[in-house]
Amino acid sequence: MISYFWITTSIYMLVFVTSALAFIIFQYTAFNVLPIPIHEAKAIKHKTATSSNKGNTIPSSSSPPQSNAASPGGCITYNPSTRTITVSCSSSASLTDIDNKLHDSSILAKQSQNGEWFLNANLVIAKGATFHIDSTDTKWLKISSKVASAGIARSTFPAYFIDVHGSLKIDSVKITSWDPATNNYAITNGSRTGSDVFIFGAPRPVIEVDTDATAPTEITNSEIAYLGFEAGKHKADSGLSFYGGDGSILRNDNIHHVYFGLYTFGAGHMIIENNIIRNSGHYGLDPHTGTHDMIIRNNAVFDNNGSGIICSLNCYNILIENNKVHDNAENGIDFSRNMTKSIARNNIIYNEPTGIFVSQSHNNQIFNNTISKSGIGSEVGSGSSNNKIVGNTISNSITEAILIDTDSSVNTFTSNKIVSSTPQGLKIIQDSTSKNNALANNQIVTSRGIS
Repeated sequence: MISYFWITTSIYMLVFVTSALAFIIFQYTAFNVLPIPIHEAKAIKHKTATSSNKGNTIPSSSSPPQSNAASPGGCITYNPSTRTITVSCSSSASLTDIDNKLHDSSILAKQSQNGEWFLNANLVIAKGATFHIDSTDTKWLKISSKVASAGIARSTFPAYFIDVHGSLKIDSVKITSWDPATNNYAITNGSRTGSDVFIFGAPRPVIEVDTDATAPTEITNSEIAYLGFEAGKHKADSGLSFYGGDGSILRNDNIHHVYFGLYTFGAGHMIIENNIIRNSGHYGLDPHTGTHDMIIRNNAVFDNNGSGIICSLNCYNILIENNKVHDNAENGIDFSRNMTKSIARNNIIYNEPTGIFVSQSHNNQIFNNTISKSGIGSEVGSGSSNNKIVGNTISNSITEAILIDTDSSVNTFTSNKIVSSTPQGLKIIQDSTSKNNALANNQIVTSRGIS
């Protein structure tokens, strides 16, 4: 009796397990939901786990019905009064999913089979949602620079935007503005000519990661161009901006002709590496107010209409290393307005008004950088204190190699190598307002041609 009961029970259990396994296989096959691999985004003394589901989008509207949490029918909506598409899918969604839901080429049009899209609306990624713009269905996303009506422009932002409250994953694509009137990029972005002097530009689309973003945004292997415009001190006009999205990554991107190549405000634990940032309307990289624990490394930053890399207003724990920074309209690297506990090392900087400028900033380290052919090699001013400038090579400066001015104190300048063929290029100047700075073991090398 015991043997019969055991055998019978075992058979039932085998049938149950086999059925359950078949059901699980059916679920994975029918809905194309795969386990999500985990990637680490590392910043200074910090690790943030992020997820990737590249290539796995939610099914189109022709697939079997699912719950609203995963179905385009339930998690992609459109508000015609503001021309805003909202994606709230808990699993990932794509441009194809929006197209399958809306079927309206006046909102989103696929212009070619190789993945060129034209977006003529705002796109909002809701909290908890993930949206993918990648090579599975996209080669180039063009965002219209012309809003549909003056009413739309007044009631929302004066240009279309991608606004991220969840997570955006951009990989191996091109995203730009597009002017349908000229059939070309939107060009006019305005400029800044001085302190609080603004020449306003024609509105252009922007990408903004908002303060309440629930997950990191990742932009990799992509071209981001012709976004943003001068609108005074208006939030999010910079073109590519992060106000949140802790742990976000920009890697292997070509970012050009964006009004600010990158602007951040209070963002943390970001990695910005192996990018080209060029021809920005103003700054190249501008981590701003309260940005912290950021790594900026191995980037080429050049031909921007302001400073190449500037961290300004209460930024801290910023690492700037192994970048090539040159031919920008303002300084190469700026430590500005209470930037603290940050490092610039092993950067190559040339053809700048000032190679590295420290202004109103404290307790930073600047070492092993190579600065050449700039107006001033390194300047520490505006009351900066307790900074260490050590082991840098400064060559062929036009006016001074090192300038300490405007009440700066208790800074250390040691073991720097200064090379020039002109007297000006060898100068180390400390003005009368600056006190208690230490200069020691700096090597002065006169190259040929000096008398």
